[in-house]
Amino acid sequence: MKAAELQELSEQELRTKEMDFGKELFNLRFQHATGQLENTQRISQVKKNIARIKTVLRRNELEKGHE
Repeated sequence: MKAAELQELSEQELRTKEMDFGKELFNLRFQHATGQLENTQRISQVKKNIARIKTVLRRNELEKGHE
């Protein structure tokens, strides 16, 4: 997911995506711990997506404060 795509979403949609990625990350870590995960790179992709979402949310929050 790209940052440009995230900036077009509403705050509620961003929070929902953050929660979904959080659940996915939990499941991926669980699979990794039990040796069932084949694509270990997906963990870092999901972590980066969560960081991007949090960055966009924080940027939006700061912009609202300056208005």
